[in-house]
Order: sequence, then structure tokens, then C-alpha cells
Amino acid sequence: MSRQFTLRCGDLHAEITERGAALRVLRHGGRDLVTSWPAQGPAPHYSGALLAPWPNRVGGARYRFDGETHRLPVNEPDRGHALHGLVSDALWEPAGEPAAGSLRLAHTLTPVPGYPFTLSLQVAYSLTAEGLTTTLTAENTGSAAAPYGCGPHPWLLAGGGVEEYELHVPARKVLLVDELLLPRALEDVAGTPYDFTVARAVGGTAVDHAFTGLVPDAGGSVAVRVSGPDGGVEVRWQAAELPWVQVCTGTGLGHAGLAVEPMTCPPDAFNSGTDLIVLRPGEKTEASWTIAPVGV
Repeated sequence: MSRQFTLRCGDLHAEITERGAALRVLRHGGRDLVTSWPAQGPAPHYSGALLAPWPNRVGGARYRFDGETHRLPVNEPDRGHALHGLVSDALWEPAGEPAAGSLRLAHTLTPVPGYPFTLSLQVAYSLTAEGLTTTLTAENTGSAAAPYGCGPHPWLLAGGGVEEYELHVPARKVLLVDELLLPRALEDVAGTPYDFTVARAVGGTAVDHAFTGLVPDAGGSVAVRVSGPDGGVEVRWQAAELPWVQVCTGTGLGHAGLAVEPMTCPPDAFNSGTDLIVLRPGEKTEASWTIAPVGV
């Protein structure tokens, strides 16, 4: 069984596992805010995972970078893609002493087939009265430039079924996809089934799409919120750091919750180059997000 790290602050309780540095439990009082799973694992449908060095998919599990073609292992066999990065099943080590409300874990991503680059990754979890804040830092400790993107994969819970949830996504654009869930066209959300700029019930709408054109508040922060019979929960972040968000209702998966995944780049960015981060040797990049109960 993987080691578990427990964080506490008032009525908030979080558990992080060394396997993938994943968020396994986030609870406010007696209410689960995210979908959990047994401590012995495995984590279903990437619940609570950190997605790096890319979020979402690399189409056909191959891409070109700096004039070279790279072929990644296929881990989405029904579509032939490389899904959700390389670290969700890795063992992360504590970096410093854990405290009651904070934890720092580290993992070095060394060259593997399809990703011949070296990244030093650190994740910091901080549990406060404002919620659970996660900060993921990547540093290129290799000798060559490396493509990079990241994001989390929490499944938010608000009681009852997802069709009962009210969803608010403050985004003007939605990325439409083909039958393999690869980008097809970026469209205005207005007039599509994916317009949640005003909070409304999910109902029977099946969503597994990336959104952008985020509308931040005066401080640059954006929040995606779900509300249901048990209350509300939101993920908030700085739009400049994570200009995309994948929202997935999990339709047909038989999995509890609604996934909200802030991302530095859209699906298949290793091929499109859209918002792709290129880390030169010695360069760092950082992204943070917070999950919090709403209306308490």
C-alpha cells in the first residue's frame, strides 16, 4: 500500500498518496468534495491525479519537437493516444517535513521512450480555511529544451447524480472534438450545448470538452463551480497560468462526480503547439489551483 499523508485545517481534511502525489480525499466536515478511492488503490479514471508533462491527450501517441519525431506508449488503446502524462503512477518522495496543513512531494522525471527529457517536479499542498491549494513546479534539469504542460484531475462531488448538478464555467470558447476526442474547431459557447457562462443544470448534456476564453475577476482569478443537493464545490485558479479547463461529466463511465481540470494547454498541444510551454535547460514554470467548499 502506498504511503498516505493527512492534512487538517478546521473542518477540512485531505489525504494525499505517494503514488502519483494524488489527492485521494478532500472532505469538509462529513461531506466529500472530491471522488475518493480505497487507500490500496488503484485510482479510478485518474481521480485526483497530477497530469504532467502533458494534460489530456497526445494524438496518436506521437509528436514532433525540435525537428524530431517522438513516439509515446499508448495508454488509451481504444483511441490510440497517450493520455494524461507520465507521472500519475509514479512514486513521489517527501521534500522536507510534512506539517499539519502542508506537504511537499518531489519526483524526477527521467528520459523514457517518447519523452527524452529530464524534469524535476515538486508539488506543494497547503490546506487552509480557504481550501486546498496545490502548486506544481517543473524545472528542466536536462540539457535540451523540453515541451511541457500540466493540470490536475479532480472529480468534484455535490451529492446526487451529475445530472442534478448546477454547473458554472466562465468561458467564452469551447474546443469541439472529433470521434477520437482530438481538437476539431474552437467555437463560441453561445448557441452550443456547452454554454455554462450562466450557472445551469447539467441535465442530460454529455460534456468532455476543453474550454478557454476564461473570464477572470478583477484579481485575474477564475472559478468553475458545481452545486448539488449536498452543497457546492469549486476549483479556482489564475487564468494567466492555466488558460484552459477540461470539463467532463463522465457520461457512460459509471464514475461518481464531475471532472474539472484546469490546464496550461489544450488537448494535443504537443502537436498543435497551442499554449505549449517550452522549458529551456534551467528554466522553471509553476501553476496553482485551489479546491474549496462553497456556501459554508
